[in-house]
Amino acid sequence: MNNFLLYFQDAGGTSLIWSLLPFVLIFGIFYFLVILPQKRQKQQLQDMITTLKINDEIVTNGGVIGKIKEVKETSFIIQSAEKSFLEIGKSAVVGKKAEEASK
Repeated sequence: MNNFLLYFQDAGGTSLIWSLLPFVLIFGIFYFLVILPQKRQKQQLQDMITTLKINDEIVTNGGVIGKIKEVKETSFIIQSAEKSFLEIGKSAVVGKKAEEASK
């Protein structure tokens, strides 16, 4: 048992586990504060994109606001003006247009 513990000690006598503990803690904090919320947000966006249907108003990452006129496998045909139709990829959608508050 003593030989096993000697493998985990460096020349100064401190344990390798104690040396790596700050890095493990920093990674754990980073994971819970940055990575996990980003994964949740990405999943929510993917769920929202799969539920989009005709006549939903969307916003693209380029700032184009339009109404969905046709849903394809990997893209949408949207109407952004009276006679302006655009085909955009599903990955370009960043959200639904916010509904204006009723007066």
